Amino acid sequence: MTLAPDTPAAAAGTFTITPVAGRIGADVSGLDLRNTLADNISEQLRAALHEYKVLFFQEQEIDHAQQIAFSRNFGTVTPSHPYDDEAPEGFPEILAVDSRKYEKRFGRKKYSYDNQWHTDVTAVVNPPAVTLLRSGEVPVRGGDTTWTNLVAAYNGLPESLQRLVDGLRAEHRFGGRRPQWSADSDYARRVQENPLVSEHPVVRVHPVTGERALFVQPGFTARIVGLSPSQSDRLLDLLFEEVTNPAYTVRFRWRPGSLAVWDNRATAHLAPTDLDHLDVTRVLYRTTIEGDVPVGPDGRESVALAGDAFRGQE
Repeated sequence: MTLAPDTPAAAAGTFTITPVAGRIGADVSGLDLRNTLADNISEQLRAALHEYKVLFFQEQEIDHAQQIAFSRNFGTVTPSHPYDDEAPEGFPEILAVDSRKYEKRFGRKKYSYDNQWHTDVTAVVNPPAVTLLRSGEVPVRGGDTTWTNLVAAYNGLPESLQRLVDGLRAEHRFGGRRPQWSADSDYARRVQENPLVSEHPVVRVHPVTGERALFVQPGFTARIVGLSPSQSDRLLDLLFEEVTNPAYTVRFRWRPGSLAVWDNRATAHLAPTDLDHLDVTRVLYRTTIEGDVPVGPDGRESVALAGDAFRGQE
């Protein structure tokens, strides 16, 4: 077992964890995810996820069923997405992040649902706790995904601003303040027919670590409750700037056999924006883990304004 340089307690059990950026991200090697993991290995992976926020695996030739089985190490697997009706046959838990599908749905060429910074599905009252994304068909150049550490973003605020945002609430809906899809697109119709809107604390207390995280991002956060539109926009712009500070981020290059696992309660991520001029196809496969209802520093839980909780099945 080989420890990464300058990495205290990097190795756990039969695998090695190597941090890759200053505040977020770690590579995991030495595991074959086609196999059932021992309970102690699962526990160590969950602990590493809470510490590093996103874990990266390479050379994992797993299929849909094996991805779903591995996902269960982190909790109850949900259906693919509240608005998805095109999951691979026999695998309703799998969301195909397929550039061909998105072009059809959104009315223009896209390589992900949302090319803004976002935390997955925060329009529901219990956003997924964990997200897993596996490469299918990936381009030989471009198409990277970037993650940011929302705990580091909160800690980067001055204490006076922390005290302000600790008591604020925000409305989350698909598209945030400025939806990126055409008003007459298939996706716009789905959102209008089945609206999902929730009010979350601006600062979320992590249910496992107790860390405070800035729980706002451009992809879903529409406004700060109780502020005028101009006040809300100015404060959100300030918070979004902090959330997307490059100092808190890690960037991942997808290869065949890649898998990323992230703590959706403590991160936001950015899908690629560098492929629109290239004639390439990009397909990845996503699973998500049922989440809890966020709680703010004041102990108040999130509330659903429209739509139901997003639940999985054991």
